[in-house]
Amino acid sequence: MEFIVTVLIVIAALLLGLVVLIQNPKGGGLSAGFAGSAQIGGVKRTADFLEKATWYLGVALFVLCLASTSLSTTARPVADEEQQTEQTDGGQQQSGDQQQGQ
Repeated sequence: MEFIVTVLIVIAALLLGLVVLIQNPKGGGLSAGFAGSAQIGGVKRTADFLEKATWYLGVALFVLCLASTSLSTTARPVADEEQQTEQTDGGQQQSGDQQQGQ
């Protein structure tokens, strides 16, 4: 399941990047090529579609990242890892101290 979510994250990220690159911040972009032929409604529809696609892909990417985090099986609380490290390091230091004292 984690693999599927990861693949969906990559696809959403690539599509989001593509949609953002198609847009032009000054109002041109893909819709500028259609300005001469379809001045009435085609340009506005293209800009609306690209804006909606950007929002939907951004939200999808956010939700998929949250899902990936909640599905992660390798995550452990930091406190548990620190306790384990202290226990193993403490035991090694005590044995080292005993050897130096002898």
